[in-house]
Amino acid sequence: MYNASARLEHAPWLEELEAIADRLELSSDARSTAADLFLANVPESDRSKPAVLAASIYAASLVAGDGRTQCAVADAADVSRLSVQQRWKTILEDAGLEPPSW
Repeated sequence: MYNASARLEHAPWLEELEAIADRLELSSDARSTAADLFLANVPESDRSKPAVLAASIYAASLVAGDGRTQCAVADAADVSRLSVQQRWKTILEDAGLEPPSW
């Protein structure tokens, strides 16, 4: 989990999340879940934040039934698909969710 001040501290990243979600036309459920997943997994390094943000959006799209491809999310977030692929399962597991087994 994260504390309430995390939303303020990471507001620019949450704005970026909304912009990416707009490009992907994600539902409000997916957006909310993505924000929660991102805030619970924010890395210390600014360099890693875009990848974690994208992986959080991808994972949230699966949870919300708004499934987008890793490529679509990576393109919308301007990160590599590999960045998404390497992180999304861990983000779900850390949230206590079981990733799909397909």
